[in-house]
Amino acid sequence: MSKIIGIDISKQTFDVRFLEKKKLSHVIFDNNLRGFKKFLNAIEDKENVIVVMEASGPYYVKLASYLHTREIKVSVVNPLIIRRFSQMKFYRAKTDKKDAGIIREYGETEMKSLRLWQPETKGALSLKQMQTTLELLQKQLRQSKNQLLAFKSSGTLNNHVDKSLKSIIKAIEKTIKKIEDQMLNLCNIYYKKSLELLTSIPCIGNKTAIMLIAITDNFSKFEHYKQLIAYVGLAPRIFQSGTSVRGKGHICKMGKSQIRKLLYMCSWTAKRYNKSCKEMYERLQAKGKPERVIKIAIANKLLKQAFAVATTKQKYIENYQPNICF
Repeated sequence: MSKIIGIDISKQTFDVRFLEKKKLSHVIFDNNLRGFKKFLNAIEDKENVIVVMEASGPYYVKLASYLHTREIKVSVVNPLIIRRFSQMKFYRAKTDKKDAGIIREYGETEMKSLRLWQPETKGALSLKQMQTTLELLQKQLRQSKNQLLAFKSSGTLNNHVDKSLKSIIKAIEKTIKKIEDQMLNLCNIYYKKSLELLTSIPCIGNKTAIMLIAITDNFSKFEHYKQLIAYVGLAPRIFQSGTSVRGKGHICKMGKSQIRKLLYMCSWTAKRYNKSCKEMYERLQAKGKPERVIKIAIANKLLKQAFAVATTKQKYIENYQPNICF
């Protein structure tokens, strides 16, 4: 049986909890190469060990990568899952030592369903970093434009402030354009085929295609389109209980907000120019569904189409009919 080691990691250190001679042990290592080596040397049965840790920002990546290259099995878990597990157990203490223990306990409980971690490819990692930078710059751009508009509305805009804000806005826009061009060039180097396949879908452009490639590591992270839909946050969430509680259904937004926004924007044109999306729009409209609900359904449809063309390696076919075998 595999031995589970729980790790709670932070910027400077990582806490390790493991079972040794039927007693829980706790050790703290530095979150650097020296600490990694000490931790690796402390592992006895390396072939039957699974190291479980949270996806704590960027801090887990170096340790997970180091262990993976040394053929140590690693499972990286969503922090929300650990949080819910802790709440289910009614744990109230919140320390690094306790968190490492909870992660180890979760690993023991869910050992059969633990998914082993694989490092992202160089291209996907670069795309994700660029995308994160792009989102930050776009936020700064909106703030700068809103601030300039607010000052203008007051009627007392200082000339120096006016010139400074306009200069900042221009510089940010230039940087955004440069990063977008770099992302497109990167995709053409590493994922040219996938980019061509995704943009063959009517109403999916380069921006949406690039982001889909980045968040899915070129569609290697998911085995089924439903997993991707849940990851993005477009899966429907039903709220009902018994005969009296009938809450309003909505999508589960515990996912990637930026790609949801892009897909929602794509749905505006897809309802006219993407045949299957157009048919869906007309069908749901005839049933009296609200416009927003229909567009979310179309965004969901586009995501399914993207998953299909990317995994089958075939361009979008408008009148495609699956083979039916009896």
